[in-house]
Amino acid sequence: MSAETAPAKPAASPYTRANPFPARLKVNRRLSSDDSEKDTRHFELDLTGWGLNYEVGDSVAVYATNDPALVDDIIHAHRCKGDETVPAAKTEKPLREALLRDYSITQPTPKFLKALAGRASAPLLSELLAPERKQDLDNYIWGLGVIDFLVEHPSSKFAPAEFVGLLPKLQPRLYSVASSLRAFPEQVHFIVDVVRYESHGRVRKGVASSFLAERANDVPVPVYPSSAKHFRLPEDPNLPIIMVGPGTGVAPFRAFLQERQVMGAKGKNWLFYGAQREKCDYAYGDEFQKMAADGFLTGLDCAWSRDQAHKVYVQHKMLESGPEIWKWIDTEGAQFFVCGDARRMAKDVDAALRKIVQDHGGKTTDQANEYVEMLKTEKRYKRDVY
Repeated sequence: MSAETAPAKPAASPYTRANPFPARLKVNRRLSSDDSEKDTRHFELDLTGWGLNYEVGDSVAVYATNDPALVDDIIHAHRCKGDETVPAAKTEKPLREALLRDYSITQPTPKFLKALAGRASAPLLSELLAPERKQDLDNYIWGLGVIDFLVEHPSSKFAPAEFVGLLPKLQPRLYSVASSLRAFPEQVHFIVDVVRYESHGRVRKGVASSFLAERANDVPVPVYPSSAKHFRLPEDPNLPIIMVGPGTGVAPFRAFLQERQVMGAKGKNWLFYGAQREKCDYAYGDEFQKMAADGFLTGLDCAWSRDQAHKVYVQHKMLESGPEIWKWIDTEGAQFFVCGDARRMAKDVDAALRKIVQDHGGKTTDQANEYVEMLKTEKRYKRDVY
């Protein structure tokens, strides 16, 4: 590491999780094209003066505010003015300010629903709140928000202070950093799918993603780093890495590649990326293709799930390259990274890895499973899934 590439050691910072740094949004650029089914965006935040640090592989928490239009709708449903005093953040605030900054106002919680059922005429809701009807309740409230229940049951008539007491605190949203401080000092980049859909006649929006996309241009964006020590680049820069990150799961791998490039790391790099369509969903495609053309990105395999009659995902691309993946891992000591969806993708990638070990390592199912568990123990198989 040279003095030119090492980031400056941060001085003591006054910022904490309870007092996050007020970053400024400098870039809000759509990555997906207009004909994509997703609104995927690249954000760049200016961290000048924050006095903090993050490593590639870490996340940064964004302390978003709620949608002012939704706040107004909730105040109107309560027949309030918005200036009523309510408890919030260990003090008291006007209702509008508290709903905007301190409370989660989108998803109805069991606590809120039970209080509502006890105040309004809602026999079906009362039935569904029985413990044995949990799945039925989940199905019933899917796509509904707090506002829908307030509008449907005006007789509930919660006092402002009582209402906020039924709401959970608004939590920060963690985003994997998509940039290296060595490549972009005093900045952090994110890649985010903006959540926006219509349900039951109302447009629903993700709190943090819509905040960044629609409301953060001229206001501070409070942020604070969150360490992920389990998801670090190998200490030896000569070791190869295999990265599997479809969709926004590519974020840490863009950061990994920037870091290794600036550091002059000699280890080989192989990226498996996936999205729906190459033409409209290839996030950072120009960057990755240039890295591949320059020989820095040794392998670049992309799965476009909707570009042909049958679905192709990253695990299918892995299986096609099974012999080479096995060689990288077993002979060359490569570390294997996965980032993204835990519900399906990470499980499918894990199954593909075990099949590669079994088929190309000449192992039984049990032996392949033992080998993969050994990779985890040796911290050569690292996952950041959510």
